[in-house]
Amino acid sequence: MKKSILLVLLAIVFACNTPEQKAEEKQANQNPAAEGFNEAGSDPRAIALADSVMAAMGGRKNYDNIRYIAWNFFGERDLVWDKHTGRVRIEVPSRKTTYLVNINTLEGKVIKDSSEITNPDSLQVYLNRAKDIWINDSYWLVMPFKLKDSGVTLKYSREDTTATGIKADVITLTFESVGSTPDNKYEVYIDKTDHLVRQWAYFKEAGQGEPSAIWPWDNYKEYEGVLLSSDRSDGKGPHNVRVFQELPDSVFTSFDKPAL
Repeated sequence: MKKSILLVLLAIVFACNTPEQKAEEKQANQNPAAEGFNEAGSDPRAIALADSVMAAMGGRKNYDNIRYIAWNFFGERDLVWDKHTGRVRIEVPSRKTTYLVNINTLEGKVIKDSSEITNPDSLQVYLNRAKDIWINDSYWLVMPFKLKDSGVTLKYSREDTTATGIKADVITLTFESVGSTPDNKYEVYIDKTDHLVRQWAYFKEAGQGEPSAIWPWDNYKEYEGVLLSSDRSDGKGPHNVRVFQELPDSVFTSFDKPAL
């Protein structure tokens, strides 16, 4: 009798875990490295931790499925990012400047003090500036999803404790010929229990012995199946994060402030 019950239970388990479901689950948990990620120079343990972070935050598939992300950075500027096309809107009220740029092509337009920048050389300077802003501000928001980006090397550093007492594995990120500040280095503190990033340390120069700054990575909220950290306990970084699956093209083509 017990054997029959066990067989029935096993049949139910296997029936609920079909090959199609297994394949879908495997795909959702995959975290392929970007072309140019320094896998050969990275530690297997650090790579495994990066993959565990991706899974804990909702998985690559869910992250890639998000089309638009909007947020405020440090109370200074507002950004809207079309992740699928590279279009970005950046508004900087203190400078009366709005950038509409495609970070993949560096095409776009800029208005400053109610006047559109029309000189080609000046416009290119502003568009390059817009991309630098996006690189910085988006990294503060989605860094955990970029641990295996092009040019990145991951090393396992140590076990440590965050400023709030969370036990963590620490991995080190260095960069080669990528981004606007390739000499930077980061230490990322990954919670041993839930595998979420809980703190990061910033080194302006990779050879520094002590970090230039240490910031929390907390207050996670779920957006379309993805966990993102915003409105953090130190008041810095990204605020008012929103995600959208649809937005009008005018968000990225018109200087008129959109109602999001």
